[in-house]
Amino acid sequence: MAMNRRDTFKLAGVAAAAAAMPGMAVASEKKAAPKKTSGKSIVIIGGGFGGLTMAKALRKKDQNIEVTVIEKNNLFLSCPFSNTLLGGLDDVSLDTLVGDYYQPASKYGYDFVHATVTAIDRKSKVVTTTTGDFAYDILVLSPGIAYDYEKQFPTWSAEKIAEVSKACPAALMPGTEHIALKRQLEDMDDGNVIIVPPATGKYRCPPAPYERVSMVANYVKNEGIKGKVIVLDTRNGKFAKGAAFQESWNDLFPDIIEYNGLTEIVDIDTEKKTIAYKVFADEMDDQGTLKTEKFEVCNLIPINKCSPVVAMAGVEVDAAGFAVMEGYSFRSKTDSSIYVIGDAVNHGIPPSGQTAIWTAHRAAGQISDQLNAKVNDPKEGLPAKAANVCYSMVGGKPEEAIMVTHEFVAHESGKLVGNGNVPKPKDGGGKFRSKGTAKATREWFGGVMRELFS
Repeated sequence: MAMNRRDTFKLAGVAAAAAAMPGMAVASEKKAAPKKTSGKSIVIIGGGFGGLTMAKALRKKDQNIEVTVIEKNNLFLSCPFSNTLLGGLDDVSLDTLVGDYYQPASKYGYDFVHATVTAIDRKSKVVTTTTGDFAYDILVLSPGIAYDYEKQFPTWSAEKIAEVSKACPAALMPGTEHIALKRQLEDMDDGNVIIVPPATGKYRCPPAPYERVSMVANYVKNEGIKGKVIVLDTRNGKFAKGAAFQESWNDLFPDIIEYNGLTEIVDIDTEKKTIAYKVFADEMDDQGTLKTEKFEVCNLIPINKCSPVVAMAGVEVDAAGFAVMEGYSFRSKTDSSIYVIGDAVNHGIPPSGQTAIWTAHRAAGQISDQLNAKVNDPKEGLPAKAANVCYSMVGGKPEEAIMVTHEFVAHESGKLVGNGNVPKPKDGGGKFRSKGTAKATREWFGGVMRELFS
């Protein structure tokens, strides 16, 4: 289902605003010295699912807690559920995914600041941004992820990386990448769509690339496009909800989706629209066979790393840059005045939108207890059943979805760990997907957006 003209202009406006606003903010606002803290001054870096949930939860716990949310984007765009926009599902538009940051800030009495963080001084407890300095008593880091093209493609120049990232938008972080990818799909004629999930390591929302495969295939099918959705993966089918996704692909899009499970990207020629990659016969094959594929649209999702904001704070991190926690809590092992939530933690729990919400509520309780000199037991309430519930749309006509649930436990390793289960729904007729799960997907997302913005 193509976007209507109204949506097209709306996307253009959002893209222009996103590009222009940061510069405007820097130029028009003068920096001021940070005001003194109240003893209950909380600064939250990051206005995603975790940061917004945290701000609201803290204010509801104690009206005396002063909360400031600092976010580099000037509007909220949800990554969860965004693949349905690419898939052309009924009644899904940009309006479905965006939110106004100032609305909940006004309602719940916290400050929202549109700015980019440039430094964190833990000794002075000051966050420096493009619009001024902010003092804190407790700092919450919820900055999400960054892309690591340099690690994945060490021979590529900065110019090459910029060129590929623009031509093959990753769209795993909120912003104009989703808009660019949607436009490319809308503008394409017959031909192939290449989707490349992150090659290695931890990355945001493990099922997201594979839900995208389903939704893009749904778009290709409904639009009558002659071509394939080709997946160049490294996980050989062993990915989040793998059996459920592959069952749905075989049933719904057998002539459209081509899954390659053992590959390695070698090069991308953005002018010729070709991607060169190696295909390995099995996991023992270390040579591979070089192939080249032409594409009309390419979605390359590079290796993820933790947002550089965590490194700015100078707290202990693991090898991938994710913050090391104090036991089972969300307090930094390094600094008792710093908490970390969402994608940035090194706990063994899935980095999803629902997990970010759960960690925010959990950490808000720990922060409240710390501010009020109460003892907090980070193992209280564990194991937490269905702490994470993650839905993925796999079909559009009729709408069908699959799901996974995670129980979060205090593992003997000293970290929180998620134990997952992919159920077959009662209305699925023995399949992993169902219409009822699709309805639950929409209800979950609608409920989350209402909770954050109304």
